[in-house]
Amino acid sequence: MPAATLAKFGYPATLIGETEHWLVLLRPQQVTLGSLVLVCRQPVTRFGDASPAAFAGMHDAIHRIETILREFVRYEKINYLMLMMVDPDVHFHVIPRYAGERVHLGRSFPDAGWPGPPALGQAVEPEAAVRDDMLARLRSGWEAAGA
Repeated sequence: MPAATLAKFGYPATLIGETEHWLVLLRPQQVTLGSLVLVCRQPVTRFGDASPAAFAGMHDAIHRIETILREFVRYEKINYLMLMMVDPDVHFHVIPRYAGERVHLGRSFPDAGWPGPPALGQAVEPEAAVRDDMLARLRSGWEAAGA
């Protein structure tokens, strides 16, 4: 597995769910409420080197991601960004998008880039209680979405 990329995004503490080929993590810096990272479990640094099974397995991971975020965030659009400039392992930043802001446990999460590209440099790092509640809710949603 891509250890350096996983460590950067707080694995295993930030793990929301997993499939055979993908891990879904809560992004420590929340570009918008519910920002996630979808990481390929295979040790590949080029998307084209992922196995056909990993490509096929993305369907289930994305379906579950969109199901839990629709409920948790009520997003208007969703962006999947594959940047891989600093962290070279195959992964996507999953950014739910919405006009204005969302509030979770009293913490505001604006979509500073709406309606343009996500404002990655204006992310919010939630305090531990907010982060832990987000993790619990998203993990519960992940399990329900897979049932």
